[in-house]
Amino acid sequence: MSKQQKELQNLPHFEVIDSNQQLVKACQQLSQKDAIALDTEFVRERTYFPKLGLIQLYGGENVYLIDPLKLDDFSPFIDLLKNKNVIKVLHSCSEDLDVFQHYFKQMPRPIFDTQIATAFLGLGQSMGLANLLKYYFSIDIDKGATRTNWLKRPLSQFQLNYAAADVWYLLPLYQRIMQDLLQTPWKRAVDFDSQLMIEKKLTIQNPDTAYLSISNAWRLDQAALMRLKLLAKWRFEQAIKCNLPLNFVVREANLWKVANENPTHTSTLLELGFSVQEVRRYGKKILQLLHQATNCDEKYFPPLVINVSKLPYFSKIECKLHQKLKELCPKNLNHELLASRRSLNNFIKWILIKQEDPNFLPDLLRDWRKPYGLKLLDYFHALKQELEECH
Repeated sequence: MSKQQKELQNLPHFEVIDSNQQLVKACQQLSQKDAIALDTEFVRERTYFPKLGLIQLYGGENVYLIDPLKLDDFSPFIDLLKNKNVIKVLHSCSEDLDVFQHYFKQMPRPIFDTQIATAFLGLGQSMGLANLLKYYFSIDIDKGATRTNWLKRPLSQFQLNYAAADVWYLLPLYQRIMQDLLQTPWKRAVDFDSQLMIEKKLTIQNPDTAYLSISNAWRLDQAALMRLKLLAKWRFEQAIKCNLPLNFVVREANLWKVANENPTHTSTLLELGFSVQEVRRYGKKILQLLHQATNCDEKYFPPLVINVSKLPYFSKIECKLHQKLKELCPKNLNHELLASRRSLNNFIKWILIKQEDPNFLPDLLRDWRKPYGLKLLDYFHALKQELEECH
């Protein structure tokens, strides 16, 4: 057992960083490490963007708890995030990445997500940190401060201990996971999937294509899609401007109804299910956008949204591909890691709708998945031809 693993039996010792000078010193010390544990605490209940309350760092000595409410120069931390010589170890870090991009415009690179890694070790695809610590170290950690207000000051000793514990345990957990992972062929896959998560976060949503994420957009004709496009773009920009969740501006279902029905009076909005508050705040703007869409030249209408599940033979193709995927998948790997159902559907869309555009390769044809994806692609073409001949 390593020194760090022995120390897990003790409470974490930490230092609160609440001055720019302390931050410089801490980041200089951590920049000398091969790997550091990283976590954040934030509040995100009624806002579009997360509100950062605390940053936790641990390189094997002291845990550093960075108080972002007390600092005004984060350049040392940003430099640490982009230091390619230091692996940033996080657990289930999708929302943490939102924090880094929003506040610092810098993703941590390179990263190692322990939840992704343990999925490749056969421990399940969404194993929580507490369960992993129980599995590897027989340690029970207190999660009592999970739903705390991290923006309130001062933070209690209990809150600080809780925050410090996450990274205190995470670094030795990473070391144990790495020992196991290096006994498998999946280290490269874990690295790629960790970086892929960053890549997808950095895919900036274009306000002009926000309508494509609205449920049932495929049910609308081109004129209604034009209305939906303008409405969805406005809602997206309004949410960012006011820092509100999208549905706090206008609920998605109501946005679709308006695009479909094309009302001309605010009274009709109420009949469609809008709240009085929604109509009072945004009713005139919505009617204005609908009028704008009505006057738009048809040549600017967006193309119909194709629902791949409605394409000929889709259900049979999807079922057969899913079966083939299981056959191709290595026996020691969960086939969901190779391709989730959504990933498989994107693969089918790429073939049937994007016409196998090499500029927009699906996940199944990238990096470690590519050999499996190519076999699945060959199988798809043979299967499609067989189904067409039968009909």
